[in-house]
Amino acid sequence: MSTVIFSLRHHEDGELPSVVLPLVRRTRDPHEGQWALPGGWLDASENLEAAASRTLAETTALAPSYLEQLYAFGDVGRSPARVVSIVYWALVREDIASTPLPADENVAWFDAAALPPLAFDHDLIVEYALWRLRNKVGYSRIAHGLLPELFTLAELREVYEAIGGRRLDPANFRRQVDGSGTLIPTDDFRTGSHRPARLYRYNHDVELADRGPLPR
Repeated sequence: MSTVIFSLRHHEDGELPSVVLPLVRRTRDPHEGQWALPGGWLDASENLEAAASRTLAETTALAPSYLEQLYAFGDVGRSPARVVSIVYWALVREDIASTPLPADENVAWFDAAALPPLAFDHDLIVEYALWRLRNKVGYSRIAHGLLPELFTLAELREVYEAIGGRRLDPANFRRQVDGSGTLIPTDDFRTGSHRPARLYRYNHDVELADRGPLPR
């Protein structure tokens, strides 16, 4: 099993936040020394989602705010031995992603737009996971997985901008969000160098993303 873990990283220069993910350097063949997605073997007594959470905790010590099965990768030539990988993708809030990774030089965060050569077919897996993220943010509330419980509209807009790779007009974005009925304004404000910004939260009566009849 492998998992693609996405988070955001802000920059002090005012550029768009980057979509980032952690990688693990392989310490044995095949592909010794190359970077790869975190993962591990499935225990006979585990459900798939439990195994994905466990391998994430063991390799990166991260607990995702969103976790979903991505795809099964099983091309004949993807590994010297025939290996089929059930791949999950996960979202981690930036405050969680900023906590130190295990004290191991073989685990590190990378910008999704500037990855090193990856082992096996993991470059294809990351590309597919990014495509899924960019598509899903357009029709679901998946952005919530990258935000704290309370957030401003500017912070929500930054998530969409980082995933889409382009700036959005603040006024149009506000109108779209206000018209969607998906956010609940609170009585709290965030203060700073600009005028106070109202804090919002998502309506928890609605799922983070529609998974149909599958168990939650």
